[in-house]
Amino acid sequence: QVQLVESGGGLVQAGGSLRLSCAASGRTFSGRAVGWFRQGIGKEREFVAAIGRSSLNTYYEDSAKGRFTISGDNAKNTVYLQMNSLKPEDTAVYYCAATVPYYSGNYSNKNSYNHWGQGTQVTVSS
Repeated sequence: QVQLVESGGGLVQAGGSLRLSCAASGRTFSGRAVGWFRQGIGKEREFVAAIGRSSLNTYYEDSAKGRFTISGDNAKNTVYLQMNSLKPEDTAVYYCAATVPYYSGNYSNKNSYNHWGQGTQVTVSS
C-alpha cells in the first residue's frame, strides 16, 4: 500500500506561483503513474496533470498547459506540480493520486488511480 501526502497549497494572488508536493510512503512511486487532480466547490474532481510510469511522459489538461509543470524526484519519492500564472479559477483542493504498478491506461481518468492523498487547498485571489 502506498500513502500519499500533499503539501504546498496556500493563498496566492492572481499571477503568482505555488509548488505542490506529493510525497509517497509505504511504497515507492516506482512503476506507477502519478496524477494531480483538483476539485472546486460544487464541482467534479477534474484532471490537471500526470506523469507516466517511466517519468518520461507528461500529460496536461488544456488549461494547465504552458502554466503548470509536473515532475518527479525518484530519490525523494516525491512528485511536484509547479503552478505559475495562477488564476482565480485555479482555486480548488488539489489531490495527487497514484496508479497500481505498471498500469497503462488513460491517466486523465480519475478511475485509473487507486491511491489518493488527502488534498491541499489552493486559493487564488483576484
